[in-house]
Amino acid sequence: MKAFVKLAGVALLALGLTSAAEAAARIGVLRCHIQGGEGYVIGSSHGARCFFKGDDGRHERYVGRMSKLGVDLGVTRENVLVWAVFAPSAVRHHALAGEYIGAQAGAAIGIGGGANVLVGGNAGTISLQPLSLEHKTGVAVTAGVGRLELR
Repeated sequence: MKAFVKLAGVALLALGLTSAAEAAARIGVLRCHIQGGEGYVIGSSHGARCFFKGDDGRHERYVGRMSKLGVDLGVTRENVLVWAVFAPSAVRHHALAGEYIGAQAGAAIGIGGGANVLVGGNAGTISLQPLSLEHKTGVAVTAGVGRLELR
């Protein structure tokens, strides 16, 4: 029951992220390469290599981990996620470091896709809005809470 309440809360949070992003300015694009692997029914965790390209020309590299809690069945190869990054104002260097959480869903049979809407980092002021669908290769279905940790 607690897991259901958490999932419902995250879904409601994700619905509110669009309005939060509208109140903030786009500061750049974050592209993450997520390692492939197996989903274990109730979740998974995969390493991530990310690259931030600021609208001001700044470039930053991050490493981290993408975790999912909820339905996560199957095996996938490395996939790529791309987000527009929104913040209430200009942010310091490496301000994207931190934890992000939000709703995620996806499917793949051969080739497939998905999306993750996340908020966090910099004291919870940064929003990651999908720029394009996640590109997956493999056989998988996922839905639930996504968590991205960047260092």
